[in-house]
Amino acid sequence: MENELLKNLDKLHTTELGAERIRKNLCVNADDTVSLCKDIIWGTKTVIERRGKNWYAQTPDCVITVNAYSYTIITAHKKAEN
Repeated sequence: MENELLKNLDKLHTTELGAERIRKNLCVNADDTVSLCKDIIWGTKTVIERRGKNWYAQTPDCVITVNAYSYTIITAHKKAEN
């Protein structure tokens, strides 16, 4: 069964503050943070799970948090190194 987040990738968006938070937390200088997050979420190593009102897209390197109702990218964080 296809994941609801993947079926609705075209609805993903973020706020200007969200874009700044994503750039800062992932240490990237991307102009289009939404496209960056879409590419990460669509990746083959990404595990997506819904917990409550949010989707969590986890890769070996980072976690992206997306509101499940509005498809707003809330934040992204690098995973702590072990």
